[in-house]
Amino acid sequence: MDVIAWLLESDPALRWQVQRDLAGVPPEAVLAERNLVATRGWGARLIALQGADGQWDGGTYWPHHDDDPHGQPWTATTYSLLLLRDFGLNPASQEAMRAVSMVRNNSRWEEGNQPFFEGETEPCINGMVVGLGAYFGENVGTVVERLISEQLPDGGWNCEAERGSARASFHTTICVLEGLLEHEQATGGTGASREARHRGEEYLLERSLHRRKSTGAEVNPEWLQFSYPTRWFYDVLRGLDYFRSAGGTPDERLGEAAEAVRSRQQPDGSWLLENTHPGKVHFTLEDGDGQPSRWNTLRALRVLSWYEGQ
Repeated sequence: MDVIAWLLESDPALRWQVQRDLAGVPPEAVLAERNLVATRGWGARLIALQGADGQWDGGTYWPHHDDDPHGQPWTATTYSLLLLRDFGLNPASQEAMRAVSMVRNNSRWEEGNQPFFEGETEPCINGMVVGLGAYFGENVGTVVERLISEQLPDGGWNCEAERGSARASFHTTICVLEGLLEHEQATGGTGASREARHRGEEYLLERSLHRRKSTGAEVNPEWLQFSYPTRWFYDVLRGLDYFRSAGGTPDERLGEAAEAVRSRQQPDGSWLLENTHPGKVHFTLEDGDGQPSRWNTLRALRVLSWYEGQ
C-alpha cells in the first residue's frame, strides 16, 4: 500500500497535515487545503453542531443530558473545541472567530460557573483551556499562572492533588504540558512557565514515557495502544507527539517509546486504531478498533520522522 496516497484520500482536516508533514507540498497549497477545514468535511460538520447558546450539546465539559452509561460523553464544548484544534481549523477564519466568541460569551464551567477561558479547578482541564485559548487567541495568562503554582514536587501535575495526592499523573501532566507548549509557541511564555514545562518534561523522561521511576516497571500496558482522539488519556504516542511538537534534538530517553511505536506498524505500513475511549460522540472519524487508522498513522509517521532526523 502507498501509505501517503492512502492518507491523502481523506478529510481536509487530516489531508493538510499529511501535505505539510509528510508529502512536502508547498506551503501555499497546504494553507489552501487547511482553509477547507472550516467549510468542508469533519470541521464544517462539527462547527455546524454548535448550539445557539454558544455551546456544543448544551454543556461546557458535560452535555446537558449526561445519560451515557458506556463512558464519559465527548460531545460538550471542551472536547468539540479540542477536535477543531486537532483538525487545524484556522483561528483567523470567520468560522473560528465566530465559534470562539460564542464560547467566550456564553460557556461557563459546571464546576463553579466561571467563564470558559478563565478555567476551573482541575489542572487537566485547565491544561486544555490554556491550549485552546492560546491556539484561538484568547488571554489565558491567569490560568497559566495557576498551573505553575500547582506543579507537584516530582515535576508533574495531578487532578487529585486537591484531594491529597502528592504524586503526579501521566494523564494530567500531558494535558498541562500540551497547554503550556501551545501558550509558549503563541506568546513566548514566561520564564516561570518555560521552567515549569521543562520540569514537566523531565517527569516523563525520567520514566521513559511509560515506566515507574521507583521500580522501572511498566505503569499501564494500555499506554502502548494508541487511540484517537486521545481525550484526557495518556499513551506513549501522545507523549512522543508532544516532544515532536516541542522540537529540538530528541532526548535519548525517548528511545524505548519510539521503538514501541515503530513495533506497532502493520505490514501494509499503517497503524491501527486501538483502545478507543468509550462515550457518546458527535460522529465517528474512523472504522473502529483493530482497523487501520489514518490519524494514528499520520501521528506515528511524523513522530518517527522527527525522532530519526529525516
